[in-house]
Amino acid sequence: MSPGVRSLTVLGKFKPFGLIAEATDCKPPDVDVSDSYEYFLFDPHLTGQGNDGDGNEANFSRQREHELFIRHNRIIWTSGSRVLKRFTLSSPIIKACWSHLGRGPEAFLCVLQIGCLTVYSTSGEVVSVPLSRTVISIWPLPFGLLLQQAAEVNQSSHIPFSSATPTLASREMLRQRKETGNISPQNFHSSVAHELTSRRDMSSHLILRDPLEEPEPIYLEERGKLNIMKDYDERTIWTSDRLPLMTSYNKGKMQHSVWAAEFIDSNREASASCSSGVAPDTVFPKRVSFRRIWQAKGAKKAASKVFLATDDAVPVICFLILEQKKLLSVGLQTVEINNEILFDVKPDISWSVSAIAAAPVVVTRSQVKNGLLPHLDIIVLSPENDLVLYSGKQCLCKYVLPSGFGKNLVSGDRESAEKDSGPRDLKITGLSDAVLGCINLSVNHSQIFRCALTGSPSSSLANDCIAALAEGLQSDLYNLFLSLLWGDDNSDQKGSCVHFEWEAFCNIFLGICKKPTDVHQKQPKTSSESSWEFLLSSKFHKAYPRFHSGIISNNSSDLEGIVPFGTKTGGGKIPSKSMELMVQSLDCLHAVYESLKMDNLRKQDLHQLAVLLCNIAKFLGEKSYIDHYIRDFPRLSETIRACTTLSSSRKPPNLFRWFENCLRRGSLPTNLDDLPDLIRKDGCSIVSWARKIVSFYSVLFGDKPVGQKLSSGVPCNISPGSYSSNEELAILAMAGERFGLHQLDLLPSGVSLPLRHALDSCRESPPADWPAIAYVLLGREDMALSVFRNLSSSKEFEMQSDTSLISMSIPYMLHLHPVIVPSSLSESVGMENSKIEDTSSVDGSVIDGMEHIFNSYTQLRYGRDLRLNEIRRLLCSARPVIIQTSANPTISDQEQQQDQLWRIAQRTAVLPLGRGAFTLSTIHTLLTEAFTVPKLVLAGRLPAQQNAIVNLDPNVRNIQELKTWPEFHNAVAAGLRLAPLQGKVSRTWIKYNKPGEPNAVHAGLLFGLGLQGYLHVLNLSDIYQYFTQDHESTTVGLMLGLAASYRRTMQPEIAKALFFHVPARYQASYAEFEIPTLLQSAALVSVGILFEGSAHQQTMQLLLGEIGRRSAGDNVLEREGYAVSAGFSLGLVALGRGGDALGSLDPFVNRLLQYLGAKEGRSLLAPSNEDHRSAAQITDGSTSNVDITAPGAIIALALMYLKTESEVIFSKLSIPQTHYELECVRPDFIMLRVIARNLIMWSRIRPTCEWIESQVPEVVKSGISHLQDDMDDMYEMDVEALVQAYVNIVAGACISLGLRFAGTRDGNARDLLYNYALYLLNEIKPVSATSGTAFPRGISKFVDKGTLEMCLYLVILSLSVVMAGSGDLQIFRLLRFLRSRNSADGHANYGTQMAVSLATGFLFLGGGMRTFSTSNGSIAMLLITLYPRLPSGPNDNRCHLQAFRHLYVLATEARWLQTIDVDSGLPVYAPLEVTVKETELYSETRFCEVTPCILPERAILKKICVCGSRYWPQQVELVPEEKHWWSFGDKSDPFSSGVIHVKRKVGACSYVDDPVGCQSLLSRAMHKVFGLRTLDESNTLANSHRELDSDSVDHLVSTFSSDPSLIAFAQLCCDKSWNDRSDSDFKEFCLQVLFDCISKDRPALLQVYLSLYTTIASMADLLVKTDSNVCDSLSISSLKVALAYNEAVASGRLASSGGFVQSIFLASLGKRCEEILNCSTELKINLRNYLTSEAWSDDHNSKLQKDTILLSWYLKWFSVPSPSIIRAAVEKIKSKFKISTSAVPLLRLLLPSTHISAISEIDRVFFPSNVTIAL
Repeated sequence: MSPGVRSLTVLGKFKPFGLIAEATDCKPPDVDVSDSYEYFLFDPHLTGQGNDGDGNEANFSRQREHELFIRHNRIIWTSGSRVLKRFTLSSPIIKACWSHLGRGPEAFLCVLQIGCLTVYSTSGEVVSVPLSRTVISIWPLPFGLLLQQAAEVNQSSHIPFSSATPTLASREMLRQRKETGNISPQNFHSSVAHELTSRRDMSSHLILRDPLEEPEPIYLEERGKLNIMKDYDERTIWTSDRLPLMTSYNKGKMQHSVWAAEFIDSNREASASCSSGVAPDTVFPKRVSFRRIWQAKGAKKAASKVFLATDDAVPVICFLILEQKKLLSVGLQTVEINNEILFDVKPDISWSVSAIAAAPVVVTRSQVKNGLLPHLDIIVLSPENDLVLYSGKQCLCKYVLPSGFGKNLVSGDRESAEKDSGPRDLKITGLSDAVLGCINLSVNHSQIFRCALTGSPSSSLANDCIAALAEGLQSDLYNLFLSLLWGDDNSDQKGSCVHFEWEAFCNIFLGICKKPTDVHQKQPKTSSESSWEFLLSSKFHKAYPRFHSGIISNNSSDLEGIVPFGTKTGGGKIPSKSMELMVQSLDCLHAVYESLKMDNLRKQDLHQLAVLLCNIAKFLGEKSYIDHYIRDFPRLSETIRACTTLSSSRKPPNLFRWFENCLRRGSLPTNLDDLPDLIRKDGCSIVSWARKIVSFYSVLFGDKPVGQKLSSGVPCNISPGSYSSNEELAILAMAGERFGLHQLDLLPSGVSLPLRHALDSCRESPPADWPAIAYVLLGREDMALSVFRNLSSSKEFEMQSDTSLISMSIPYMLHLHPVIVPSSLSESVGMENSKIEDTSSVDGSVIDGMEHIFNSYTQLRYGRDLRLNEIRRLLCSARPVIIQTSANPTISDQEQQQDQLWRIAQRTAVLPLGRGAFTLSTIHTLLTEAFTVPKLVLAGRLPAQQNAIVNLDPNVRNIQELKTWPEFHNAVAAGLRLAPLQGKVSRTWIKYNKPGEPNAVHAGLLFGLGLQGYLHVLNLSDIYQYFTQDHESTTVGLMLGLAASYRRTMQPEIAKALFFHVPARYQASYAEFEIPTLLQSAALVSVGILFEGSAHQQTMQLLLGEIGRRSAGDNVLEREGYAVSAGFSLGLVALGRGGDALGSLDPFVNRLLQYLGAKEGRSLLAPSNEDHRSAAQITDGSTSNVDITAPGAIIALALMYLKTESEVIFSKLSIPQTHYELECVRPDFIMLRVIARNLIMWSRIRPTCEWIESQVPEVVKSGISHLQDDMDDMYEMDVEALVQAYVNIVAGACISLGLRFAGTRDGNARDLLYNYALYLLNEIKPVSATSGTAFPRGISKFVDKGTLEMCLYLVILSLSVVMAGSGDLQIFRLLRFLRSRNSADGHANYGTQMAVSLATGFLFLGGGMRTFSTSNGSIAMLLITLYPRLPSGPNDNRCHLQAFRHLYVLATEARWLQTIDVDSGLPVYAPLEVTVKETELYSETRFCEVTPCILPERAILKKICVCGSRYWPQQVELVPEEKHWWSFGDKSDPFSSGVIHVKRKVGACSYVDDPVGCQSLLSRAMHKVFGLRTLDESNTLANSHRELDSDSVDHLVSTFSSDPSLIAFAQLCCDKSWNDRSDSDFKEFCLQVLFDCISKDRPALLQVYLSLYTTIASMADLLVKTDSNVCDSLSISSLKVALAYNEAVASGRLASSGGFVQSIFLASLGKRCEEILNCSTELKINLRNYLTSEAWSDDHNSKLQKDTILLSWYLKWFSVPSPSIIRAAVEKIKSKFKISTSAVPLLRLLLPSTHISAISEIDRVFFPSNVTIAL
C-alpha cells in the first residue's frame, strides 16, 4: 500500500530571533555584525522552563520553542519573540550546550571557551572551570558533561590541573565543603593529586559531573579490563542527554562506534592500569567508563547527523550518511541488572532508507513515552526531494507544501518569481531545526519556512479518538491505522466539510467492516442501513473505494515489502491484523466513550461515537456492547439492526455501574471489571478525565495511595498534606489533579454528589498543612490566602499560584461575596480628613507627627471612643500651648506667664518620647520625598488675648540649650515612625536628608533609623564623614543607631568605630584624646549592644575596668553615669551567661562585688598597665568609690545572671536587715538591689501583694507598722531611713514586677501596680479614697516629696510596661490626671514629665499594635530605659543618658493580630480562642480575645482558633519556643505578618453592624421565603395565585450574595411570564432551591437540584407527549448514582452530619421514577419481546420510539443485564433445577445487582407455568 499524501502547515518564514534582538540592542563596538553566527532551537522542558499547556496546541506556536543564538562572545536566549537572558563572555565562544550537572534536575548552560568552561544556572549563578588542556568540544550526557581533549605532543609542559589558577583552588575548597559521597579531603595527598592530574592529562575524554567538581578521566572497558581512554582519534559526533550513549567516528579506521556510558566502582584492575602509583578508592567512589556496543566500517566521512528515534517501542540510533545518501538505523535493547540499566544493540533491528536529510519529530504519538524517551518518529528528505514520515521502518505518509503556497511565495518574492518558472517547480531542499512536531524547511535553497507536521485539529472528538488509539493500540496496529487514515491526500475536501476529520476517522472502521473476514464464516446480509448509505454517498468513498491493510516486510535493509495500495490480498477477505485492530480499537474507543459520558458538554460527541461503536461492535459480534450503546441512546435501534454473527460473552465496562457499586459496596478489587483498561494505564492522558473521577471515588471509599498509584492500580496524583479521613484524602487527590469547581460542574449531577459531599464535610475544619488549591476547592479562601502568602517566594511562583487558584475556583471566584460594608469602617475611611483636633487650635493643618495614626485598623481597635484623639492632643508638641492669664496683664502677670510657660515648656520638651512610642512603626516612607520632622514649639498662646503667641524670653534662659536634647528626641520620634525593614530605606535617601550643618534633628533621625535597623545601608566612608563633623548629639545618635542595627553581630568595622570613643582601649603610647564623657558613655552602651550575649572576654575586661575608672575630665559629676553605662554594657555582653560560663566569670564577679563594697579580698583579675591605662584609676585612693561604682556593678550582675536562679549571687545582693545596715546603704541602691535580686530569681516573682511585702525586711516592716503609734519610745530609730528604704524597696519590687510581666497585660499585675500607684499618689496628696488598710499610712511625713514622686512615676512606668499596647482606659485616665496635676500645681519637673510621657506612649505602643517581650535582650533594654534615675532638666545626662530612654524599641514585638474578611478585604472583628501552655504561674489556659488584639508571647502561645458562629472556624497550631516573635517577611510566620484572613458565613452580619446578633440576614429575610406558602389548608388556593414581588426576591438574594448567576436565577423565577398555573409548582421549587442554596452557602446545589428535577420532569413529559425531545437515557444513570449516594450517607459509608442534598428529595425522586416506569402497560410487553428476541425494535414509528426510550429507562433503572446473560442464567436454572413454583430466588442469586421487580418480570417471561401455578 503506497503511503498517503498530507499537506504541511506553514507557520511562516523563519528567521532566528537573535538577529532581531541584536538589531534592537545597542551593539557593542567590538562586535562585528558580519561575523558568522550559530543558533539552535530546543524544547523548553530541557531547562525546566516549559509550561503546562496543551501539547497539541503548543506544537503550532513558536512560544513553545526556545532559541539559543550565539555570535562571537554573546549568547541570546529567547522564547518566541521574547528575550529571556543575554550572556556576554570575555572571549569567543567555541560551543554551547545544555547539560544536567549535579544531583538536581536543573539544567546548566555550558559554554566552552579557550582555556575555560563557563557554567550558567537558570537561576543566575555562574561557575568558571579552568581547563589545563585544550578542549575541542563538549557534549551533554544524562549525568554530566563530556569534554573531548585535543592531542598534544608535549604534555609535561602544561601546568598541573590541580594548581592551575587561584580560581581552581577556590573551587577545590568549595568541592571539599560539599562532602559528596565518601570523598574525604584528608585523602588528597600531593602524590595522589599528582597521579590524578597525570591521568586527566592522559585521557582523551573527561567527564564533568558537577559544576564545583573537577573533570574526571573516562575509562574504557575492553575485554573485561578498564583502561584510561587515550584514543584521540575517536572524535565524538553525538551524545544523548536522555540515555547514557555516545557515538564517535575514527577517521583512520573509517569506523563509526556506539558507546554506552556506565558507572563502575574503583577496583584493583583500574588501579593497576595506572602506570605510576595507586590512588585510594575513597577519592572517587564511582568512575565513568565507556563500553563499545556497536561499530561499523566503510564510511569515508563521519555521519552528518545522529539522533534517537523509536521503532515499535524500541529506541534506535539513526545515522545520516550523506556520501551514501541513506539513513542507517541501529536498534537498542536494555537489560536491567542490579537496578542498573545496561544498553546493547539488537542484531535483528537494523535497516536503512534513502535520505539526504532527516530529523526526529513527535507526530504520531505525542503523549506516549517509551521509558525515558518520548515516541520519536523520523522525518526524512529523500534524494528525490520528497518529505516522508517514518514510524520506525514503516513509511506512514508523504508531506507536500500546501497547494496555494507556491502562488503566495511567487507573489510575495519577485526575485524568486524571476528565477523559478512557476509555482509547480518548488522543491524542498533542506530540513533542519526539528523541535517536537515542527521543522524548518528550505525551499529552492533560498528561503526557510517553519512548518508543522500536524495541523490544528478541527474535530476534538476525532483528535481524542486518535490519541486514545495511539496510547492503547500496539505499535504495529497503530501504524496500520495511520496508513489507512493517511492513505490518500484529503486536504482538498477539508474545506468542503466541517466534519471531515470525523468522517475520515469513521470511514476507516466502516470500510473494514464492509470486507468479509476470515474469522466470520457467514457474511451478514446487506441491507440499506443508514450507516452504509452514509458511507456510499460520502466523498471519501469516491476517493477511497477500497480499504486494505498492508503487510510489512521483514526485510531489514529497505521497505520494499510494503504492499501497494491498490493490490488485493487474501481474496478480498480481511486479514487477522485488521481483525485485531478492530478488537483493540473497540476497547480503546469504548474507554473514550465512557470518559465522555462524564462530561455534560460533550453529549453530541458521545452520540457520534456511539454510532461508530455500534457498527464496530456489530461487526465483531459484541451483542453486549451493542445493547450497552442502545440503552444509552435508544434511537440507535432504528439504524443498528440485530447482530446475527457469533456473539461474544464480553461484558462492556461501565463507569456508572462502577460508581454505583462503589457507593453501595465500597471500592473493592472485584469491581475493576467495569473500568476500561486504558484508564488504569500509566501515562494515558486522553482518558485522564475519567481516570481522575475513578481515582477520587476509589480514594473516597478506602483505596490508599501506593507511590504514584492507588492500591487498585489507578494512577493518581495526590497533593502533600495530612489527612485523617477518606474525604480529606479525596480532596487532596482533587487538588493534586487540579480538579476544580468548574470541572465539578461538568460532571453528571449524580456523579458529582459524593465529591461535593466530601468538600462540604471537610469545609468546617480542614487540616492546617494543606496547599492553597485544596482550600480554594473547599471554598475556604481565607485559609488559602494565608497559605499562599506564606509560600510565595518569587513573582513567577506567585503568578503560577494565582493562575492555579483562579482555575480551581472558576466559576465561583466571587464566592458569595458579602455586599454590606461595615458602617463604622466606612465612616473611619471618611474620618481621614475630619480628625478631631484641639477645639481651641489656631491652625488645624499643622503636622504633629501623628496624623497618620487614624486608619481603619486603629479605628476598629478603639471603636467610637476618643482615646486616639485625646492621646494625640496630649502628645502634640507642634502647637503653642494654652496659658491662662487675665485679660489685662500687668508686669507681674508677664513674669507669671514666663514662669508658667517655662514649666509647660519642660513638659512639651519631653512629649516626643511618648509620641515616638505611640507612633512606633506605623508608616512607610517614600524614597522620593524628604523626611519631615514635626516642629517642636515651646511657645504658648493666650486665649484671653485673641490667641496671642508668647515665646520664652531669651534674656532669662538659654533657649537653645533647652531645645538641644528635646529636638533630638523629637527627631527620634519622627524616625521611629518608619516600620522596620519594610520601607527599604536606602543610603541615598539618608544622605539626601542630611543637612549642610550638623544638628540635633538629623542626629535624632539617625538614632531612630538605627533603632529600626536601617543603618545597615551606610558604608564606612559615610560613618567616617559623620564622625568628622565632631557634633556631640550626631555622634551619640550614630553610635547607638549603628549598634542597634548591627545588634549581636560583633561587626569588626563597627566595633572599631565604637572603641575609638573609649580612651581606655587605646595603647599606652597613644595620646589621650579629649572625648566628652557623654560620648564615652554612649560608646560603652553601644559596645554592649553590638556584643550582646557574646561573653567576649577582652571586651568584658575592658568594661569591668571602666566601671571603676576615674573620670579623666573635670566633670566629676558624670562619673556615676559613666560607671552605670559601663555596667549596662558589661551586663549586655555577658547577658544571661552567668549560668553557662563554667566559672569563667568568677574574676568578674569578685571585682563587681568589690565595687559594691564587699570585703572579698583582692580581686583575682589582675589587669596589666600595658593593656589598659585605666587599671590604676579603678579606685579612689585605696578603696573603690562605692557611690560611683555600686549602681553599675549591681546592674552588671543582674544582667549577667538574668533568669539563672543563682543562689550565690542572690545572697551577695542582700537587702539590709538591721538599722545599722540601713544607715550604711543609700536607699536608691537598695532599690537597685531589689531589682537585681528579682531579675536573677525570675521565676519567683508573683503578682501578689504578699510577694511585694516579702521583699521588705522585717526591721522595716516593724518600723513602718508603728508609724501611727506614740513615737516617744522610738527616738533612737531613724524613721526616715526606714520609710525611705520601704518606699524604694516597694518601687524596686514594682519595677521587677513590670519587667517580669512586660507586655503580658496580666490582670493581677495590673491591679497590684495600679493600687500601689494610687497609694503613693494619695500619700503625696490625697485625691481619692482607697479601700483597705493593707498599705501603711502617713509615710509622707517622714520622707521627702521628691522621693515619693520618683517612686510614684517608676510604678506608673512599670504599670504601662505591663499594659503596653493595650490602651487601658483606667490607666490612661490616671496618666492624664498626673500630667494635668503637675502642671496645675506648679510641680512641673522635667524627669517626672518624661516618665508620664513615656508611660503614655507605652500604653498606646505603636498605636496599640506593638508590645514588649520578656526575652533576655528585651528585659535588658527595658531596664536601661526604666533606670530609676530621672533627669532634672533638659540637659541633665549625668547619671543616665537621655538617649538611652529610647532603647525600649529594641524590646518591642509586633504581636498584633487582625482579621481581614477575605471577600471584602476589610478588617473585621472576630472572636478568637487563645490557648497558652502551662507555666509556673498557671496551668494550660484558654481565653477569648476579639481581634484586633495583641497575642501572648511565642514562648507560651500554643494554639489560636477563630471561633463564633459568624465566621468559618480556623485553627493555628503552634509550638511554644523561646524565640523572638516572627519578623516581617519571615516565611515561617503563621500569621502572615499579623493577619488572619477569615470568611464570613452566609446569613450572618459582621460584628460591627450587628454586635448583639439579633439582625442576622437569616432572621431578617427568612419570612420572605417561607411567607410564599402557608401551612393552613384554607389559604392554599389563595396563596397559589399570589404573585411574587420580583424586587423583594432580588433584594433577598442580593442581600445574601452578589453571585451574578444566583441573582439572574432569582430574576428568572420572578418573571411575569410565569403566570401559567402549570408552572407554579416548578416556580415554587426553584424558589425553595434558591433559598436552600444561599442559606447553606452551597451555590453548586442549584445545578444539582435542577438537573435531578428536570430528569424526572422529562420522564413524566414523555408519558403525556409524543413529541418529546428526549433522545438518551444517561440522566437515569446519573439519578441512580445520586440514589446510591443517598443510601451511602444514610448507612454511614460517607461520614457526614447530613447529606449534601436533602435525602427526602432524593428518595422522592426515586419513588417518582418507579411510578413512571410502572404506570406504562405496554412497557411489560416490550420487555417480554426484548427478552425473548434479544433485540431492539427497529420501527420508525414515533410511538415505538417512545416505547423504546421507556424500555431503556426500565432496563437501566432496574439494572437488567443484557439478554444473553439472562438467557444463560435461565438455561442454567432449567438444566440443573426442576422449578415447580417460582424461579425468583435462583434468579436473584445469579443476577444479584438486578432489582427484584425486574427479576419478577424475567420470571414471568421465562417461567410462565410457574407463575400460573403460583396464581
